[in-house]
Amino acid sequence: MTKVHVILPAFNEQNALQILVPKIDAVMRDLGRPYRVVAVDDGSTDGTAMVLQGLSTSYPIEVITHRINRGLGETIRDGFEFVAESAARDDVIIRLDSDDTHDPAFMASLLTRLDDGYDVVGTSRFQPGGGQTGVSFRRAFISRCANLFMRVFFHMPGIKDYSCGFRAYRASVVQDALRIFKNDFIQLRGVGFTCTLEKLAKLHLMGCHFSEVPFILHYGQKASESKMVTSVTTVGYFLLLFLYRCPFYGWRTQFRRLADRYRAERESSARSIPLRDGRDLVVPSQSSL
Repeated sequence: MTKVHVILPAFNEQNALQILVPKIDAVMRDLGRPYRVVAVDDGSTDGTAMVLQGLSTSYPIEVITHRINRGLGETIRDGFEFVAESAARDDVIIRLDSDDTHDPAFMASLLTRLDDGYDVVGTSRFQPGGGQTGVSFRRAFISRCANLFMRVFFHMPGIKDYSCGFRAYRASVVQDALRIFKNDFIQLRGVGFTCTLEKLAKLHLMGCHFSEVPFILHYGQKASESKMVTSVTTVGYFLLLFLYRCPFYGWRTQFRRLADRYRAERESSARSIPLRDGRDLVVPSQSSL
């Protein structure tokens, strides 16, 4: 049976982690799925490190520690690279927030939808049956506007909620993305929460198939202050838009043939090479795209 690797980016989440990790364990046990949690402690200044150490005695947790706070982009990059090095090709990677606003119960529907053949399955507040609780009118309005902006300029079939990071990925496509884009799989690492959209953009360029399941964001359960700096993240989205759509050397131009080449390779007998083997994935060189 495939293993589930759960990535938890954490910054000052000592209270929420004590609630969240047992929930993850309960869901995985009910599903009968082997799993591990990879928590990335991003320079926490509270008791997050001690809480994770204590939880690791009862649950399968591995911890990556940043001595200083590096931001969500660096934290997500380190978590995905760490998991990709050891995951099997048919494993699953799930990333969710550590503040207990993402209910692990939704992981069951994410895994079911992946079994339908999709490469990436996200949770969505905007699918029928989805929604959010405990969110102020101002925050809800900003979120709606941001997702409308993304839907217009980054349109990706199967996606309505571009800013929610609670998603499941086939380990194979993450491994291949890291081989293709290398250190630039998450390129905009210092501009707020932009990485949540950038990962989708890179996987879309590869021709990955996306889907979503309805999801309720329980923002009222948040046990810590928000880490998002709206102004920085907004600047990041516009920078991402420029890099993605620039007609001269944007990603869509630079990798315009990648989806066809990658799809053909996946369908051929020459399967992608696991990242941990240290061999190159057969993809077009940058100059030929």
